[in-house]
Amino acid sequence: MQQFLKSWFSAPDLVRGTIRLTYTALFLGAAVIVPQSTSAQGLFSPAVTVNESVITKYELEQRTQFMRLLGTPGDPNKRALEDLINDRLQKEATAQAGITLSEDAITLGMTEFAGRANLTLEEFLKALGENDVAPETLRDYTIAGLSWRDYVGSRFLSLARPSEGEIDRAMGRADTGGVQVLLSEVIIPINEQNVGQVKELAEQISQLDSFSAFSSAATQYSAADSRNNQGHLPWVSLTKLPPQLQEVVLALNAGEITSPLQVQGAIALFQMRDVREVAGAAPRFAAIEYASYLIAGGHSPQAQATAQQLAAQIDTCDDLYGIAKDQDPAVLEIQSLAPAEIPLDVALELAKLDSGETSAVLTRNNGQTLVLLMMCGRTADLGTDEDDGRQGVANALTQQRLEAYAASFIEQLRADAEIVIK
Repeated sequence: MQQFLKSWFSAPDLVRGTIRLTYTALFLGAAVIVPQSTSAQGLFSPAVTVNESVITKYELEQRTQFMRLLGTPGDPNKRALEDLINDRLQKEATAQAGITLSEDAITLGMTEFAGRANLTLEEFLKALGENDVAPETLRDYTIAGLSWRDYVGSRFLSLARPSEGEIDRAMGRADTGGVQVLLSEVIIPINEQNVGQVKELAEQISQLDSFSAFSSAATQYSAADSRNNQGHLPWVSLTKLPPQLQEVVLALNAGEITSPLQVQGAIALFQMRDVREVAGAAPRFAAIEYASYLIAGGHSPQAQATAQQLAAQIDTCDDLYGIAKDQDPAVLEIQSLAPAEIPLDVALELAKLDSGETSAVLTRNNGQTLVLLMMCGRTADLGTDEDDGRQGVANALTQQRLEAYAASFIEQLRADAEIVIK
């Protein structure tokens, strides 16, 4: 059950169209698990009071148990206490604003919750019941989460929407500057033999809650060259990243980790270390030309040695024609594609390369073939009215600001509240 629920919360979502809030993993509320360790007499005695609202020991223990069930990082007792306090403050704010939900909206929210785990609502409730979680728990979570989402949207959405100029700057289109991000990465090769183990490992890494833990995971498990630097990547312009990754990265706060991203032959995870705006327009690209040279042996020492020898012999992509002239034509492919057309794993590696640089991280043929990747060059985008990613960037910026407004508002509510821990 724990792995089942963890898979729901960490499901990859490259286009995050819903609001993620710092203090609501998704739906907040009170579960109704009866802890065996608490006597019936003390079950409903106060553990914390928040203004005039009581959090019982019963609620605190069940929230702690539920967090353990989800595999939530950190101390589940401390996280449960903080979340329940925030939950009470959020409920108070939504009640004062007169926010109410219809039964249809509640049922739809519960059904969508279950659907993300590929279950019907009935199946989901049965799975929860098998772990001593009553149906009312899911209902309470849904009501609190949807109410808070509506409240944050109605109060802060007009303030959170970015201007056209801010979107331009984020996309590197304005003359005043562009956005650069500082990321860490873990790239784990995957094949038919290790798929289950790698997916489980990636889920665990996605829930790490510190820079040091992610760096350790990169050093231990990553196949990328960056593992020698704890997974740390240098500053990179947002426009150099694959278009399908730009919105995901923009939605991260410092320390946050992406959900596991399935790419060909590997699973990738990224942690945001920092973001900055720099002077000067960031270049945008209409096309990227790159070469792929295939080497038998996958990540074997022999194949890696061959890749290193070839990389030392070539200065441009054209040099690879001489290397491959007496071999099967399928060994070498040089192509020029629009950024959105490049496979995600290739685009991720190309983002790290300048013209003439190479990478030997990717594999094909179920890990049996190593790819020597070389950046040939980038063709600048001279400007176009069409931009499929513009709305995505706008959504990501809006989401970031909603999170910041919501977090700041919660801190204000906590500062003004009378919170007594018994």
